[in-house]
Amino acid sequence: MSHPLSKDALPPATLSGEGEGLAHSSGNFWVLALGSIGVVFGDIGTSPLYALQTALGQFKGSALGPAEVIGVVSLIIWALLIVVTGKYVLFLMLADNKGEGGILSLKALAQRALGEKTTLVFFLGVAGSALFSGDAMITPAISVLSALEGLKQVDVNLAPYVLPATIVILVVLFGAQSRGTARVATFFSPIMVIFFAVNAVLGLVHIASAWSILGALSPLPGLGFIHAHGAAGFIVLGAVFLAVTGAEALYADMGHFGRRPIQAAWLFIVLPALVCNYLGQGALILNDPKAVANPFYLLAPGWGLAPLILLSTAATVIASQAVITGAFSLASQAIQLGLLPRLEIVHTSPTQEGQIFIPRVNRVLLIGVLGLVLLFRSSDALANAYGIAVSGTMVATTALAFFVVWKLWRWPLWAALTLTGAFLSIDVGFFIANLYKVVEGGWVPLTLGTAMFVVMWTWSRGSQILMIRTHRDSIPTLDLIKMLDKSKPVRVPGTAVFLTNDPTSAPSSLMHNLKHNKVLHERVVLLNVRTETTPRVAAASRYEKTSLSPDFMLVTLHFGYMEQPHIPRALAAMRKAGLKFDIMTTSFFLGRRTLKTAPNSGMPLWQDKLFIAMTKQAASAPDFFNLPSDRVVELGAQMKV
Repeated sequence: MSHPLSKDALPPATLSGEGEGLAHSSGNFWVLALGSIGVVFGDIGTSPLYALQTALGQFKGSALGPAEVIGVVSLIIWALLIVVTGKYVLFLMLADNKGEGGILSLKALAQRALGEKTTLVFFLGVAGSALFSGDAMITPAISVLSALEGLKQVDVNLAPYVLPATIVILVVLFGAQSRGTARVATFFSPIMVIFFAVNAVLGLVHIASAWSILGALSPLPGLGFIHAHGAAGFIVLGAVFLAVTGAEALYADMGHFGRRPIQAAWLFIVLPALVCNYLGQGALILNDPKAVANPFYLLAPGWGLAPLILLSTAATVIASQAVITGAFSLASQAIQLGLLPRLEIVHTSPTQEGQIFIPRVNRVLLIGVLGLVLLFRSSDALANAYGIAVSGTMVATTALAFFVVWKLWRWPLWAALTLTGAFLSIDVGFFIANLYKVVEGGWVPLTLGTAMFVVMWTWSRGSQILMIRTHRDSIPTLDLIKMLDKSKPVRVPGTAVFLTNDPTSAPSSLMHNLKHNKVLHERVVLLNVRTETTPRVAAASRYEKTSLSPDFMLVTLHFGYMEQPHIPRALAAMRKAGLKFDIMTTSFFLGRRTLKTAPNSGMPLWQDKLFIAMTKQAASAPDFFNLPSDRVVELGAQMKV
């Protein structure tokens, strides 16, 4: 049995350097680190706008004393150190799937570690990603609202304009998504670097006015605060969690910049700036308890308030953009992993594969975000809905990490349980502390997450039932080939490509073509597209071909879950390797099924109807697989599920 910290027990990515960004030259390292500041840290970086204000807002008048201020600031700082730095930056970022992070990547790793698909891993991965979808709606709403609420500090008469201005900014932000974020992203990092620098300076200036706030650097005041206040202190812990709500982005966006640049940016730039700002806010409140009304903006001198509002608004738009982009990536992964129906995916950059836009997801997010803004109308009220979804995602992430550490990294069971158990106890503590928010607004993200979970579960379950029924009613491919050798159908020149989900059974489109057209092309290719548990597949491993007979061939194309399947491009690569293939003499045959409910489908009637409704929303196979429309033949059939 290897020691948990021995070389044999380290994660494979650590031993090989595969995918974690070590290949970047030293000259690019800090460019990547600075670039990550504009994409990865927007959410967690804008938390100072509302986190401490919300946490200390639980205390009124004389109840807010120095012990409460120092205790809560201590809890925030140590949450950043333990949850973000310890768990995500130093531990979870080692669990990369060929360089990619995020809960669906971790789910794929856990399945690979266990060697099979288990119900528990499926539930944790789907539940965590579903809860993240709730966070994707709340982050833009609370971030932009909290920034524009600074207008009240400039002039009380501007308060009525906060809500309309928030709506306008959000509509413009979502409306710009179709143009891609490549151009805008160039400006993200400089703005966020300035934002963090201003945060640090404002905090440092005020620390000197109350040196006692430095006591918050010790965990003891935080622990003492919880002990002294009992249940009330535990409720405040739920508000403290707002300071770490962007931690999932560190892990999810790892593939864009690499592990080491993100770690460096956090440890040397972002974390120090956040700690300084929270200490400064605490010192300000120690000197003037009334400053708890809006401690972030009150850090600024009068002449600097308006510029700080503009800078903060820009930062919150960037934070919103990062979450929206993350939602697109998550949806794309879910589609490839069979958790969502095929949706139209638009690539907005000719050079960056990760720059994608999903119109349906964008519309749903916009409607949800505007609904939240109109429902809660202020960042304080919205804070009650924030946190519970993210804390639930963190619980699922840590639980999945246990399987990776134990089985894939080959740690002893006691070591894996000790480490992940320690992190899990903190995550569960935050989750329980956030449960009081359910009545006051936390039901919103839980409802959104539950709805998304039902959608993913229904699509996965319905697709599996459909595949089983299709396989049961189909003829084995090899048996069909033997039958055709005897019946000798009319042969026509050219190549016919029949897409199939089950390479062992004859595709329905092939059977319908024989039944109605009574012809067979001189070359027949049965094409199966498989999505792997790795984010990308090397060109050398893109395809495999098997000759079934002199005129029948089985081709399997492999794509990673972060890749958009492009069949013509993959077949062109096979042509260079010797496959006789001409796009102008090739026809692609696809089956288009019309589904109807069945009394014994294996799912409740409501789930049958939901699955059928989702199939109608799916993008067509030609569009999804980038097939030339003038070379596609679709043959329809009815089927009960």
